[in-house]
Amino acid sequence: MRQLLLYIAQNLVDNPDEVTVTEKDGDDGIVFELRVASNDMGKVIGRHGKIAKEIRTLMRSVAQKQGKKISVEIVE
Repeated sequence: MRQLLLYIAQNLVDNPDEVTVTEKDGDDGIVFELRVASNDMGKVIGRHGKIAKEIRTLMRSVAQKQGKKISVEIVE
């Protein structure tokens, strides 16, 4: 799942080398922290947060099929 999130984010931004995904164990499952370059933040979040919402929806769907709970946080 980490690789999927990394793949999605790298294909959205102008600086794919600066994309990192950190995996942490949270109280409610796994938490993925997505970091991108500051000038690419808008491309990952999207207008009114639409792209970020769709990324989270896609990742939750994949996790649910594997019987896991995850969340995605976009960190500056």
